[in-house]
Amino acid sequence: MTDFLENGTAKLGTVILAHGAGAGMDSDFMEAFAAGLATRGFHVIRFEFPYMAARRQDGKKRPPDRAPKLMDAYREVIAEVRAKHKPSKLIIGGKSMGGRIASMVAAEDKAAADGLLLLGYPFHPPGKPEKLRTEHLSDISCKALVVQGERDPFGGRALLDSITLPASFEAAWATDGNHDLSPRKASGTTAEKNWATAMDTAARYFG
Repeated sequence: MTDFLENGTAKLGTVILAHGAGAGMDSDFMEAFAAGLATRGFHVIRFEFPYMAARRQDGKKRPPDRAPKLMDAYREVIAEVRAKHKPSKLIIGGKSMGGRIASMVAAEDKAAADGLLLLGYPFHPPGKPEKLRTEHLSDISCKALVVQGERDPFGGRALLDSITLPASFEAAWATDGNHDLSPRKASGTTAEKNWATAMDTAARYFG
């Protein structure tokens, strides 16, 4: 059984959130989104991929596993959540890499989820906009919300203005946001405001 962190009740649906490549399910970002989405009516479930769970046990930093292993882990979590909670609406996603893996699962299995929540999607490696990670997105049939920082080095507003996302996708912007949606001080806003706006958008979109 996977170790889960759970918040909230499922008035608007159940959301599975996976972490990014470098920090686990209890990072400040993940904590904020789990609590914030829960107060907006979602049942939020967080989990850790095997490499991160191993790091937590022995303290040794590891790179993420390859995509097939990460996808298998995500599928197992979906199966556990469906068996345990029987959600009427299941939304999968996560931060950066976690969202990317969720999108790959959704592209391969149309029945995997009813929605997709991508927080800071890594459209390409930093500095390598020619290496797009978008080919599989056209295979996703469920509705998908991408919340992206305007200046995200993994793909910001300039990139998304130059590509066409599938019709089932909607993009929302974090003002002056970086990869974690946080802005610069001179922007006049804060990470907390950007995060709250993203959560409000998710509640409207999936509600």
